[in-house]
Amino acid sequence: MRTIQMTLDDDLVKKVDIIASELNTTRSAFTRDALREAVRQYNIRRLELKHRQGYAAYPVNQEEFSVWEDEQNWGDE
Repeated sequence: MRTIQMTLDDDLVKKVDIIASELNTTRSAFTRDALREAVRQYNIRRLELKHRQGYAAYPVNQEEFSVWEDEQNWGDE
């Protein structure tokens, strides 16, 4: 693990300290978890963008899924 120095607004530090206390954890542990979650969310958004770009470049063909229409019998008819 590595120690880094960050500059944060006083109000943000106060809020983090309150939340960390409520969660019975440390400021550092809370910040690590928050950064991990931010990285996870960033990766999800990046993959979603790639997904959208892929479908924009190669749109779904009308007949692409029609071969499966007969398989969609859910027994409710």
